[in-house]
Amino acid sequence: MDLAFLHPLYEHSGPWASVYVDTSRHTENTPHERHLTAAAMARELARQGADDATCRAVEQAIEGLSHSSEPRGRALFARAGEVVLDPALAARPPQGDHAQWAPLPRVAPLLELAEQDPVCVVAYIDRKGADFELRTPLAREKVDTVSGRQYPVHRTSTADWSERHFQLKVENTWEHNAAEIADALSVCQEETRADLLVLVGDDRERRAVHERLPQRLQDRVAEMGHGAGSRLLDKEVEAARAEHVRGRAEAELERFLAARTPDEAGHAGAVEGVPALVEAAREHRIDELLIRLDGPDAHREVWIGEDPDQLAVRRTELKTLGEQHSWAARADDALIRSAVATDANVLVVPPEAPEEAPVGGLGALLRWK
Repeated sequence: MDLAFLHPLYEHSGPWASVYVDTSRHTENTPHERHLTAAAMARELARQGADDATCRAVEQAIEGLSHSSEPRGRALFARAGEVVLDPALAARPPQGDHAQWAPLPRVAPLLELAEQDPVCVVAYIDRKGADFELRTPLAREKVDTVSGRQYPVHRTSTADWSERHFQLKVENTWEHNAAEIADALSVCQEETRADLLVLVGDDRERRAVHERLPQRLQDRVAEMGHGAGSRLLDKEVEAARAEHVRGRAEAELERFLAARTPDEAGHAGAVEGVPALVEAAREHRIDELLIRLDGPDAHREVWIGEDPDQLAVRRTELKTLGEQHSWAARADDALIRSAVATDANVLVVPPEAPEEAPVGGLGALLRWK
């Protein structure tokens, strides 16, 4: 999961108000119920020590949802009298409406509740070019059109020499257009940071483009057996996304299990457990953080400083490192902050995975051994 959208939460120091609101009920009394929820969340934050300005900002933000038709929920993160981030949720908060005032924003629940469907570029391909459509969990938009060579693009059925020469030109046109589409699709993926590329069109055109995509994108491609000019239904894109997420999770978990075995020199490419993860985070070595949300290490207490790489298992360690100010925080939220700051990915380990992967529920693939 790409957590770049969380960057605004770590551009300022805390403490932070983290509020999760269930918006799944919609009745004629909804405005009044949201008003009561807003007041209750503000009171709860005040009870925990939040400042008046932040309590008012959260209360007003929830009041603003009085006439919202959001089907599931909303998270709100606020500090110093301002709501900094308010992502929509893809699932109802299992704990219902709840609020927390803490040194770090309580973001770990977002790994399960936020929209996790990967950003997807759908390429509708034919022999003359392609249309690219960007699909996110909340919207779709046409982002590019590729127009290749327009002539010749159709074969003939005769065996005459001149016709065979013509057919060779057709083959060259197809190959040229496929290369142009693949180049444009590669650029589009970089610009949109798309996790998945869905190729739609006839078999030959799809394969021709797929084969010409760079190696780094080969595991991000899904093909759909629709004829040229067809448009994918939402459920088909959702199915492709879900399959991509499942396959990636399985592959990354296998990679983690293999990497945690030390090599001949005694170095491992993966670590697990809070002490080893804290050390890796301080050294900016985490490439991908693995979290089992119900793991016992997730809520273990660690100590943090003002910067993301200032964290330790014991408070005295931070003083040794020269950090004068420190606060207690949950291990999962502290490690997520470090991962976001160093542009590392985060993978939620599915419940059906073996319990020992990773041990304690927290692990990481490393950038170097």
